Amino acid sequence: MKNSIIQYSEKELVEKQALVKEVDNLLTKKYGNPAPMKKDAVHELILTVLSQNTSDHNRDLALKNLTDKFPRWEQLWAAPLEEIEAAIRPGGLAKQKSQNIKQILCWLRDQSPDFNLNWLGKIPLQQALNKLISLKGVGIKTASVVMCFCFDAPLFPVDVHIHRICRRLHLSPQNGTAEMTHRYMQPLIPYGRWQELHLNLLILGRSLCRPKNPGCMPCPLNEICQYYKNQLNT
Repeated sequence: MKNSIIQYSEKELVEKQALVKEVDNLLTKKYGNPAPMKKDAVHELILTVLSQNTSDHNRDLALKNLTDKFPRWEQLWAAPLEEIEAAIRPGGLAKQKSQNIKQILCWLRDQSPDFNLNWLGKIPLQQALNKLISLKGVGIKTASVVMCFCFDAPLFPVDVHIHRICRRLHLSPQNGTAEMTHRYMQPLIPYGRWQELHLNLLILGRSLCRPKNPGCMPCPLNEICQYYKNQLNT
């Protein structure tokens, strides 16, 4: 897996870490300190596949349909592909996602007949990431979410909202990919704040720092945001 962490100069590392710490402090002041989460790894893996290229509402509807029809993972594993596709249709890309979910469940059963992923937390982190990313439809964001929120791994997941905010703060390249932002951000997160900062940035991205017409005036980060400063000068 191409996941090399960006190597900063000492000066740049200190400056960017200080900026991220200020971001964390300002967001905590605005939104509070989210309680750490401990999620089921299989549930989170399926959820993140369903979340790709769709809204949270449609993702949740697809997941509810899926779990209502197949309450146990072994039932989902044994289900015909067309029934899985029909259940998750509200989430979009149902044909592709149903195939990916089916392959994930088959892989999972080969690894653990009781459909348990707890073993992922007992192997080296990079090895666990490699195993997850080898699955079709699973990228570094999904793998990081699973390892961070299910196994308390020291990883900062970067989704589309966080990718956008990091570019606007000039913490990652303006023309870079989300995977590149992942590599830039890993050394910058204050120790132990991976989950909390991730969750608060999600709130910011969904409520104010939108792709179009962002709400810069009430944003708690506007005084340190390069995007906002550039807008003022145009």
